[in-house]
Amino acid sequence: MDNKLKTVDAETLLSTPMSKTMFIVDGLISQGVNVISGASKIGKSWLMLWLGLQVAQGNSIWGLPTLQCDVLYLSLEDTQRRIKDRLYNLTDSAPDNLYFAVTSGLIGGGLEEQITDFLTEHPATKLVIIDTLQKVRDSKGSAGKAGMYGNDYDDISSIKRIADGFNIAVLLVHHLRKLQDSDDPFNDVSGSTGIIGAADTNFILRRKRSGNAATLLVSGRDVEYQELTLQFNDLVWELVERKNSEDIHKAELPKFLFRVVDFMECRTEWVGTATELLTEMKEQEVTANMVTKYLGQFAYEVLEPLGIEYRTKRTGKSRLIKFLRRDGDDANDAGIAI
Repeated sequence: MDNKLKTVDAETLLSTPMSKTMFIVDGLISQGVNVISGASKIGKSWLMLWLGLQVAQGNSIWGLPTLQCDVLYLSLEDTQRRIKDRLYNLTDSAPDNLYFAVTSGLIGGGLEEQITDFLTEHPATKLVIIDTLQKVRDSKGSAGKAGMYGNDYDDISSIKRIADGFNIAVLLVHHLRKLQDSDDPFNDVSGSTGIIGAADTNFILRRKRSGNAATLLVSGRDVEYQELTLQFNDLVWELVERKNSEDIHKAELPKFLFRVVDFMECRTEWVGTATELLTEMKEQEVTANMVTKYLGQFAYEVLEPLGIEYRTKRTGKSRLIKFLRRDGDDANDAGIAI
């Protein structure tokens, strides 16, 4: 057996043409393994069935173009009767390129061969949906040398080898823990971090039991981070709002800084302490300490592009703030001391 590393030099890599990443849903679902996690009974299966229908028919999803292709849906928690009833509710003319199976083997116990055989017989298939991941895993849990993380990573990697080998997207439906992490919602995925670590793209679907609104968080290697607000109407998840990472970042910028911009609109210069600034601006939402923090962190990002230069200097027990409004190549030279 040849154990030598197969390497490629940087010059060859840069000069070798490669195909772009394939997207089943433009900017949202790419080739590779995609894991969508959500609490039980919140509408994940309705979403998967609708998504499979849209892709098979080539219809857009939330305004995003889709790659029309054959779709394999392993609906392993349902019966054919239940799938038929759901199809009746979603469409009047179901496509003949959307295929269902309600039973399958397990990962490492025949599933890979079953999917490979299907893809070989149906080469137009570019999307495989497995609902749910737990239904195709054995109950080894944390047993064995690999432990829970190793087993989770190995199981996802086994599916990923098929996705990469056939250049398709696999969408795995998974569950969330009951206890939530307020700092990082992706830590709520049931199991170890091996699942989200091995997946190419992770989706978190959150829905309050008492309402029909939900948030879909998206994070991936080839997909930009985004947050989608969805509404469950007539058994279909409809898009209310989509925010990408830039939108989210702008929304997180302190509104106080934009009020500073308004404050300087009729001024060419202002000097004083943070407390004096708050008094003149009649601000009640922020404190003097917050002013210093916001200006230090975001002045170059918010104020500078809008023509306001910020400087600061400590004098005795107080810290002075200076704003200069610059109009193009205005005469306020950057060399003026505070």
